[in-house]
Amino acid sequence: MNFLRGVMGGQSAGPQTSGAETVQKLCDRVASSTLLDDRRDAVRALKALSKKYRLEVGSQAMEHLVNVLQTDRSDSEIIGYALDTLCNLISNEVEEEEPADESEEENAQKTNSDDLAGQFAEIFIKQQENLTLLLSLLEEFDFHVRWPAVKLLTALLKNQGQQVQQIILVSPMGVSRMMDLLADSREVIRNDGLLLLQQLTKANAAIQKIVAFENAFERLLDIITEEGMSDGGIVVEDCLLLLLNLMKNNSSNQNFFKEGSYIQRMKPWFEVAEDNSGWSAQKVTNLHLMLQLVRVLVSPVNPPGATSSCQKSAFQCGLLQQLCTILMATGVPADILTETINTVSEVIRGSQVNQDYFASVNAPSNPPRPAIVVLLMSMVNERQPFVLRCAVLYCFQCFLYKNQKGQAEIVTTLLPATIDANSISAGQLLCGGLFSTDSLSNWCAAVALAHALQDNSLQKEQLLRVQLATSLGNPPVSLLQQCTNILSQGDKINRRGSKVQTRVGLLMLLSTWMTNCPIAVTHFLHNQTNVPFLTAQISENLGEEEQLVQGLCALLLGICIYYNENSLENYTKEKLKQLIEKRIGKEIFIEKLAYISKHELYSRAGQKPQPSYNSPEQMLFDHEFTKLVKELEVLITKAVQKSSEDEKKEEEVKKSLEQHDSIVNQYKELIREQDMQLNELKKQVTTLTNQNEQSQTTITQQTSQIQQLRDQYNLLKVQGKPLESQHHIHNEAAQINGIQPKADAEEIGRLQEEIEKLKKQHDQLEGQLAEKESVIDKLPIAVGEAASGDNDSASASMKISELESRLAALDDENQKLKDQVQLLTDEQKTLNQQLASTNSTVAILETDKRKLQQEVTESKKEQDDLLVLLADQDQKIFGFKNKLKELGEPVEDEDDLESADQEDDDDDELS
Repeated sequence: MNFLRGVMGGQSAGPQTSGAETVQKLCDRVASSTLLDDRRDAVRALKALSKKYRLEVGSQAMEHLVNVLQTDRSDSEIIGYALDTLCNLISNEVEEEEPADESEEENAQKTNSDDLAGQFAEIFIKQQENLTLLLSLLEEFDFHVRWPAVKLLTALLKNQGQQVQQIILVSPMGVSRMMDLLADSREVIRNDGLLLLQQLTKANAAIQKIVAFENAFERLLDIITEEGMSDGGIVVEDCLLLLLNLMKNNSSNQNFFKEGSYIQRMKPWFEVAEDNSGWSAQKVTNLHLMLQLVRVLVSPVNPPGATSSCQKSAFQCGLLQQLCTILMATGVPADILTETINTVSEVIRGSQVNQDYFASVNAPSNPPRPAIVVLLMSMVNERQPFVLRCAVLYCFQCFLYKNQKGQAEIVTTLLPATIDANSISAGQLLCGGLFSTDSLSNWCAAVALAHALQDNSLQKEQLLRVQLATSLGNPPVSLLQQCTNILSQGDKINRRGSKVQTRVGLLMLLSTWMTNCPIAVTHFLHNQTNVPFLTAQISENLGEEEQLVQGLCALLLGICIYYNENSLENYTKEKLKQLIEKRIGKEIFIEKLAYISKHELYSRAGQKPQPSYNSPEQMLFDHEFTKLVKELEVLITKAVQKSSEDEKKEEEVKKSLEQHDSIVNQYKELIREQDMQLNELKKQVTTLTNQNEQSQTTITQQTSQIQQLRDQYNLLKVQGKPLESQHHIHNEAAQINGIQPKADAEEIGRLQEEIEKLKKQHDQLEGQLAEKESVIDKLPIAVGEAASGDNDSASASMKISELESRLAALDDENQKLKDQVQLLTDEQKTLNQQLASTNSTVAILETDKRKLQQEVTESKKEQDDLLVLLADQDQKIFGFKNKLKELGEPVEDEDDLESADQEDDDDDELS
């Protein structure tokens, strides 16, 4: 113990030893001591030295510490010391506690320390058994073992995350042991278990799924509720971070979360009080993470089906309504309000039900105003924070995404008939932002208005009706014309430092407006100054800042070519292309058009729908507009490069295709008519089939009756009955054939029942016969036994004679039964033959019926043809008679001839 006192800092008379030597001696003590107390003291000393002499302890003692974990499992104290020592070697907590204002030397030392921790972690997990041993220690309930084991595993995951994750994946019950930490009653272990699971679930979908199926969602939501939800402390934050790890980019876990009805349990998180003043920093952090969790479930990058399902659940459980309450509440911190707007945006994006609900939300003002109007007021207000204005724009875009009803409502507020002077509408706010002095407001309003026109040709045409009053005494100007006026004026002012952002927004609006809308193109070209302005912009050699404007001008001019209906003589497709070739050049035009997609902010805007920019100056592109440019760039390039001959060929091809389409439509109509006729014929066939079946049954019945009458006739003939009785039988047959089809069916049914009864009797008789044959087989044995039992007695001979008589009687009875069976079999065969002959007769009658029907059909056709011929001949005769009358020849009509014949007949009678 004196040695340990010297190591731990006590007084020693001898010379001072170095740290490496001390560590070496302690390692020898751990390896060689037989007493548990000595080993425990040595490990405790190594723990004390592990912070100061980290390299020495790690390089010399790690193997001995692992041996302690394996061999001294029964002593929790030494296991705890060993785990703490390993944790000091692999963890970076000591360096993280250093002050922030460090020198370069201290930073270098910290970097070296991090490298050292990573190397020790790599050495520890090199033997996979070490990690398996550490996982087994998690099952120990002793606080001094379980807690350091959790910390050591967390440190290993921080330094060698992927390798440790792979080992845990193949370890039986590895994840389950870690999940058990969440049920520990000691908060320290439970909280550190949360940190461990955070590290474990980073960027590993397989482990994320296993943790989720280990009932992680239920446990984490329970902890959040117990800790006070958004008012809770750091533990709630850790739970939310773990939930984000489990569900981010993991559609399987997201679906499991939704199917488990856990979305409903999120609603109480967002219940805020009326007085929202004095929010703590922790509450802001918690609510921020909760909103992020909702966004993970409804993110636009998720599979569409999963997103729509979560959106539906959010509306049904009232979560969307709760978020809208926060949106309209007062006193909410700005960052929480911004994130709430973004969350509501993605909950309603593309969901018609949610979008309709959002349109009905009103702000608690006097008088009440729609939430959309209140949000747009913030967007066009330059005094609002930049991130808030971006969030409102995103919300408006999501509200209009695939929402033609919402687009129509926005455009309607701009039309003259619906403008209310006493209230502010969304359209008025957008127009105000579009023409304000703030360039960011111009850009946001232009993009918002473009989304009201996205993929909606009807609203593009409706927007052409919008008229703006520019100044007193001047006539109103259309919105389209006002946008082009601002563009041309901005170009003049640009020489004195106007921003590019306004013109970019207006050009994006005009491009979206005129795409796939020839009427808008015609209105644009009708203004004689627009095309010269675009060509002048494209042909100039300007700086890099103006290249984007030139590219957008080229895009707009290309749209005027591609969607041109040639309704204006001066600006047909061909003349516009000639203008480009003379003033600009095709190659230069295409090169300027390519400036758009080459811009550094273009690809960034195309990554995700939400506008995310660090500064207002970077807001130049909209996500939906980037998709539009990809489509139009190829189309416009081809349209500009095509010659007039190619266009003529294309027009011919289009015409031929249109003709082909018309022919196809005619054939479709013909097929539709034939289909209707076919259905009618099928119904007729069904009716005829039923009638045929009824006829067959009638024929079958009559055939059987005929056969019966023939039998009666033959019987009477044999018996020598008079011919009158035979004639009477024939009359009866004729009468039966005419009026007794039902009796025939009953007769056939009766015969079939008799056949079934005879079959059953036959089977019973065969069974009885088999039983009696078995009795007969046993009789000789009985006779033998009786004869051998008592050969001298008279009773034996009596028994033998009785048995023989019984045998003879049984043989006679057996023979009778066989004869009866044979008779029944013959009778059954006869009946089967009769049925077969009847069926053949029916088949013959059916054939005759079909032939007769066919002959009737053919005769009807011939009769119709003859009638047609006779009608034609009558027409010809009538025509010839008219010609003869016109020529003056006497013509006798059939009526005159008939009257003359009648007079002759009367004269003959009188004579």
